[in-house]
Amino acid sequence: MKPLLISSICLYMFGSSNRLLLAAGAAAEVVYLGMRGLSLGRLPLLGPHDTLAFFSASIGVMALATAFSPALAGKKWFGTASGMAAGFFALFALLFPASAMPLPQILDTLWFEAHVVLAFFAYALFAVGALLCAGYLGQGERSLLELQYRTALTGWSFFSASMLAGGIWGYYAWGTYWLWTPKELWTSILWIFYALFLHLRLKGTRWDRLAAWLGIAGFFVMLFTYLGVSMLMKSSHSF
Repeated sequence: MKPLLISSICLYMFGSSNRLLLAAGAAAEVVYLGMRGLSLGRLPLLGPHDTLAFFSASIGVMALATAFSPALAGKKWFGTASGMAAGFFALFALLFPASAMPLPQILDTLWFEAHVVLAFFAYALFAVGALLCAGYLGQGERSLLELQYRTALTGWSFFSASMLAGGIWGYYAWGTYWLWTPKELWTSILWIFYALFLHLRLKGTRWDRLAAWLGIAGFFVMLFTYLGVSMLMKSSHSF
């Protein structure tokens, strides 16, 4: 199955300026994840390999959907940048072994799967938004910032739904909706960061450049929430 993942990396890295090739890269990775899921009998959402591949595929799919916006007409740099981001995380996934462990009973619930899937959709939209912010800073086109606002709002909505699903799963798993572990703490920080960011965007055009820089900073807050906590801190959400 890994040749599918490798082919998606190649399509992302070398052909994503073309929407069709970006779509082909995303499709190859979705098929790879689907085949992984069928072989495991569950969604491939455990361990660094599967979560990085899922994150990569989410970036590819969300970037492809965003690429059809009129604000990005003729802007091949967006497909290239998105493809490089998706390809990087897929390449990172190859550094880790693919886990074949059965789903622990504590995770064997649709609430857990909804929690993780929605979180990665949100992470992908925050990543796409950061690219749009960089594009705005480089080109000065406010339409890019408007598009980033919509991606951030959609991502924040997905993330809010993920937190709700995670709370319900936590209640079934540990008897409480919330635990103050490092992951939950950084989840709160990320949610509050984007809530404040979305409010800042409503204050007018004089805040545009600050909003763009914050949109880029949000990507790194998200990345630490996802990878930094899992790799550097002891948490119930660690790999």
